[in-house]
Amino acid sequence: MALSGKLSIEIVIHAPSGKFFNLVSKSLHQIQNICERVHHAKLLQGEDWQSIGGSVKHWTYVIDGKVTTCKETIECIDEKNKTMKFNLFDGEISQQYKVLKLTMQEIDNSNGSVSAKWTVEYEKINDNVEAPYGYMEYCDKCTKEMDAHLLKA
Repeated sequence: MALSGKLSIEIVIHAPSGKFFNLVSKSLHQIQNICERVHHAKLLQGEDWQSIGGSVKHWTYVIDGKVTTCKETIECIDEKNKTMKFNLFDGEISQQYKVLKLTMQEIDNSNGSVSAKWTVEYEKINDNVEAPYGYMEYCDKCTKEMDAHLLKA
């Protein structure tokens, strides 16, 4: 059994192009007020929520029905391709994964629709750990809640 892998999910969003990426890249701290599964987020280190590598955030959220915590840093923000990559670590993640990285990309599809693609790259600490399927469900639910919020705004 492989210890590392990738999982992806793509969700059609109804908000105008760029709005979803803007929410995630510029107003990440607001997600705790939008998404039911995000219980709390706070800035532990750094001056703002968007600094690449320099800002460390602490998140409390629900995965697989269980309240979970982790720390997160942003590895990169690509404005042109509307892509962000996050590194998740510590808390319950460190008990199961050596690496857990989350990439979000907003995609303008050729048919005029917009979608959010989430990819989780992971390396498990051993064969007894399941792939992080719960993060796919989490991304699906949070994306739909953020999209609904953007449509109201």
